[in-house]
Amino acid sequence: MSDAILRLIPIFIFFIFMIYISVRQHIISARAKSENFSKEYYIGGRSMGGFILAMSLVATYGSVSSFLSGSGKAWETGFGWVYYASANVVAAFLVLGILGKKMALVGRRTESVTVVDVMRARYKSDLLANICALVIIIFFTTQMVSQFIGGAWLFAACTGYDYKIGLVIFAVVVVGYTVIGGFTAVAITDTACAVVMILGTLFLGYAVLDTGGGIGNIMDNITKISEQSVATGNGPDLLDPRASGMIPFELFLSQWLLCGIATIGLPQSQLRCLGYKDTQSVHKAMLLGTIVIGIMLIGIHLIGTLCRGILDNVEGSTDNVFPTVIVRDIVPVLGGLAIIGPLAAAMSTIASLLIAGSSAVVKDIYLHYKSVRNEPIEQKKVARVSFSITAIMGIFAFVIAINPPDLIVWINMFAFGGLQTVFFWTMIFGFFWYKANRVGALCSVIGGLSTYCVTMALNIKIDEFHNIIIGLGVALILFIIGNKFGEGMDEKTAKIFFPERF
Repeated sequence: MSDAILRLIPIFIFFIFMIYISVRQHIISARAKSENFSKEYYIGGRSMGGFILAMSLVATYGSVSSFLSGSGKAWETGFGWVYYASANVVAAFLVLGILGKKMALVGRRTESVTVVDVMRARYKSDLLANICALVIIIFFTTQMVSQFIGGAWLFAACTGYDYKIGLVIFAVVVVGYTVIGGFTAVAITDTACAVVMILGTLFLGYAVLDTGGGIGNIMDNITKISEQSVATGNGPDLLDPRASGMIPFELFLSQWLLCGIATIGLPQSQLRCLGYKDTQSVHKAMLLGTIVIGIMLIGIHLIGTLCRGILDNVEGSTDNVFPTVIVRDIVPVLGGLAIIGPLAAAMSTIASLLIAGSSAVVKDIYLHYKSVRNEPIEQKKVARVSFSITAIMGIFAFVIAINPPDLIVWINMFAFGGLQTVFFWTMIFGFFWYKANRVGALCSVIGGLSTYCVTMALNIKIDEFHNIIIGLGVALILFIIGNKFGEGMDEKTAKIFFPERF
């Protein structure tokens, strides 16, 4: 039996397991869906416990780019990139700690199923809600494309099969189980993915240490390579936190904003705040999620750095670091187990984006339109529309990924920044600033996003800062200015969002 087939065995077992979970959950929740399909399909009936909430959030936040691009940059720049990646650790704690409790309470009071539902209830603006729904659809699709490409490319690199074959298999599995199972199935499969990602990280770490003859020998090699690079001027000091200037201070600060503080503004993470069942669950998830993200994301980048001690050169892109180690140094069947980790990262991200993106179309646009016109809502028809939209979004991203555009590597971070520019201030001010109004929110969303996209397209930057600095800065200023021209909340809305004032 060939090495490629041996690597495929554990991968296909994992794929079958994911589909089984989805089908099983579909059968279990069929009755609940018939009573209130949207609530069950998009937020799982608000039933997530602490462990599943934490793992689901971790799996949603982690992506295949961490395993490929992140580890590759760590291999190239050294331990400075591990420090750079540490910003990710605060993500789960901030999202759940700042928004978790209040968003869950408001969601129940307003019967909100999506993030846009919450914003519509707070600002009473269909225009704002429609813009935000459109932003979700566009940026989620671009993020899904990058995950499809990363997953299919990894599959091809480690098995030797054609990229398009890997893409088809990968897309059928992840889109299939997402369409069938809905939010609850995605939460459970995300949990499975998160566990696999952690195990994959630990397994890769063990394989690298074993191949390199232990941490002492690997560090000796890295030190020698670093000294030689500095002496010849052909590379950075791998032990320097700033990688001999390759990681400027502005980049560190941008990372802490983009992948740390501003993750509060990612709607795919905010959605999790609507789906848990009680306060104990969110407290447990804050702690567990922080620990798991630390182990996984810092671990991935640390392993990437240690790979420099066993891997002198990488053919093509530095994204090839982990695939090269898996193919060259790990027994085929165990190599298949190692591949599952980054594949699971891509799958969980796509599944979460599909559910949230589908809800933006079905719940925020289609069902809202029907309710405004007082048209009857049939749950069976809602189910058919939801299944169809989820499938169509997945197929659309798949088609784009067949012939990926250039610069696809940067699409994921571009989408991150765009979503944060739109949802960070609108959500923070909506929950914690009593006087925030729809005019301020509209000015912030339209002006901030436009500025962010234009400056990204024209490569207009402030020193080495990422453009998220510009996007969030302009959005903040415009929110404050626009807020002076609008009217405040009505009393009914104020009692929902700020009950402590009454």
